[in-house]
Amino acid sequence: MTIEERLQRLEADRAIRDLKARYLRACDGKDPDMVRDCLKPDARIRYDGFPPFDNRDDFVAVYRQFGCAPGIFDIHHAANGVINFESTERARGQWALTFHNINLAARTVTQFGIEYDDIYVREGGRWWIAETASRRKSVLVQTVDADGNTRTVALGESDAAFGEG
Repeated sequence: MTIEERLQRLEADRAIRDLKARYLRACDGKDPDMVRDCLKPDARIRYDGFPPFDNRDDFVAVYRQFGCAPGIFDIHHAANGVINFESTERARGQWALTFHNINLAARTVTQFGIEYDDIYVREGGRWWIAETASRRKSVLVQTVDADGNTRTVALGESDAAFGEG
């Protein structure tokens, strides 16, 4: 690999990491237009607990309805990103994600450990999320009563906590 190719690979790696961060920050910031702008128009989205989506607009409509509702506060904290390039125009990414959600209406606090598998493509001079899938690995769900006392209602492996598998 030449110096120029190595530099291009480093720049592509950085652009993909920035894309993933922009996507997650848009989810936290309740910015559906930015969420949409990170995904290819025909993106395939397969997230545990959600129906499958074969385009970004259907996904963003559901995100706008549920993720952007008043009293919903989310934090997506991705780490341990590994990017593997299949070509100069295509890469795969794996991420570990800690998801934290506060739902004031339901009076719940939810935390998930999640694994993401993504496919990124470069088209039109920029990187896009072309495919993204998540698997819940662990879960903690607590209810909060009027006095602020918490009660754990789900704890452990995600499949066991939700009666799956």
